[in-house]
Amino acid sequence: MKILITGASSGLGAELARQYASLHVELILLARREERLKKLQNELQSKCKKITIISVDVTDFFLLQEKIDAIGVVDLLILNAGISLGHIDKIPTITAFQNLYNVNVLANHAILEILLPKLQIQKSGTIVFISSLASLFTMPSAKVYASSKRALNAYAEGIRYKYAKDGLHVSIILPGFIKSELTEKNEFTMPFLLETKEGVRRIKKAIDKRKDFYAFPLRFYLIIRFFNLLPSALSQRIVNYIS
Repeated sequence: MKILITGASSGLGAELARQYASLHVELILLARREERLKKLQNELQSKCKKITIISVDVTDFFLLQEKIDAIGVVDLLILNAGISLGHIDKIPTITAFQNLYNVNVLANHAILEILLPKLQIQKSGTIVFISSLASLFTMPSAKVYASSKRALNAYAEGIRYKYAKDGLHVSIILPGFIKSELTEKNEFTMPFLLETKEGVRRIKKAIDKRKDFYAFPLRFYLIIRFFNLLPSALSQRIVNYIS
C-alpha cells in the first residue's frame, strides 16, 4: 500500500505517519521542513516497506506539482497540510488571508490536478481531506480559517461525486480540538481537547472504515449542529457573549 501524507513534519501528519507505518506500507511524507521530515524518516524507516520524504513548500504550486508527478500513483492520499492564523480580533491582512487559502485550499487542488488522472486510470484509491469542525460554525475571531475549511468541504464533496464512478473514495474528516502546532496558538480553554495520539487514532479508524464523513468528538459536533438550528438573533447574542 502506497500512502502520501501532506503536512507530515509535525502534529497530525507526523502521528498519522507513525500510526500507518508498517512493513506492508510505502510512506511518502511531504512537508516544508526537511530536518523534521528526516528525523521522522529515521524514526520510521525500519517499520516501513519504504519511506520517502519530499521537502517542498505547498504554496510553490508548480514545484509541488513536479514533486507529485514524480511519485507516480498512490493508494491513499491524506491531504492534511493546513495552517491557522489563530484566533484574532483584528482584520487579517490580505497577504495572510491569501497565504492561508493557498495552503488550506489551493495546494490540495494543485496535488489533485496531477494525481486524479492517474487515479482514474488505476480505478481505485482513497482521498482524505482533513477539514475541521470549525468549518461548520464560524467564530468571528477564526473567520479566515473556518471559511477555508468550509471551502475545502465543498471542494471535497464535488470531487467525491465526480470520481465515484472511477472507483475513487473520498473521505472528509472534521476533527475538533487536537493537540498540535495549530492549537498551540489558541489562548483559551478548548472544549473536548484530545491528545494527538487519540485524535489521530480516531482519524485513522474512520479512514480504514472508509467513512464518507466523520466529525468528532461527537458531543462537540452535536452541540454545533444544535447551535446552527437556533434563530439567528439568539445565536448572535450567544456569540457576542462568548467572544
